[in-house]
Amino acid sequence: MTLQPFYRFISLYVWGNLPSNLQRAVSKLYAAIYNKPFTKFIIKPYCKLNYSDDEYLNQFVSSTTGNSTYSSFQDFFTRVYKTPPQVNSDYVWPCEGLLCDYGRIDSLPAINVKGDVRNISTIFGKSGDTIPRNYYFSNIFLHNNNYHRIHAPVSGRVTSIERIKGDLVLLRPWVYKNDPSLPAMRNERVNIVIEDARGKDWFISIVGGPAVGTIVLSENIKVGAQVNIIDQLGLFLLGSTCCIASPVATQTAFGSTVFVGDNY
Repeated sequence: MTLQPFYRFISLYVWGNLPSNLQRAVSKLYAAIYNKPFTKFIIKPYCKLNYSDDEYLNQFVSSTTGNSTYSSFQDFFTRVYKTPPQVNSDYVWPCEGLLCDYGRIDSLPAINVKGDVRNISTIFGKSGDTIPRNYYFSNIFLHNNNYHRIHAPVSGRVTSIERIKGDLVLLRPWVYKNDPSLPAMRNERVNIVIEDARGKDWFISIVGGPAVGTIVLSENIKVGAQVNIIDQLGLFLLGSTCCIASPVATQTAFGSTVFVGDNY
């Protein structure tokens, strides 16, 4: 017997029915715990449980100490690359995680959110109305053990930034078998639009979830700013999903794990 219906019910109809302000307050408290120095002692057992390849972790260092000594679990969670990933394409994946939803915008089904039937483009807020129907949608779920910084998938100019307040329901796609992007329509998120050199817009939605203290944009990410491919856009303080609407189709197989800098 699967527990998927139970988790879905708890996420959407128990936790999801709490006031959004209460969800955020509880999540910030939870996230604050992981900033405490004592949480650094759970890093080693956590790594043994979640990583079999030491070379993967050797790519990263602490953003505060500059080496592999982390001051807290949050410090480990928000680790940075020693050197940026090498880019061999004009378009790359902006984050690390599971490609859990994908398709052309005009072929993806509408989703019922609290009785309101919404098209996938509504994830991207006000800018969603401008997304051409022949664009391609991707949803990347970042598990707790993934790298949690978001980078520019293309070089260009930031033309729009919108922060949307919302819920913080559970993000895990296996809880939502038929509509894995439902949480991205409900949850708090920051949407960024980048216009590339060809004049094509790339839409990025950074989506929060339970235990996310906040979504932090990089200081230089402002409307009008120029960004280079692989530049950092922002980071999560625990938990996350990243959605993209792009003018080009990906060659990555649905259900694959993608990594920052991989060819899109």
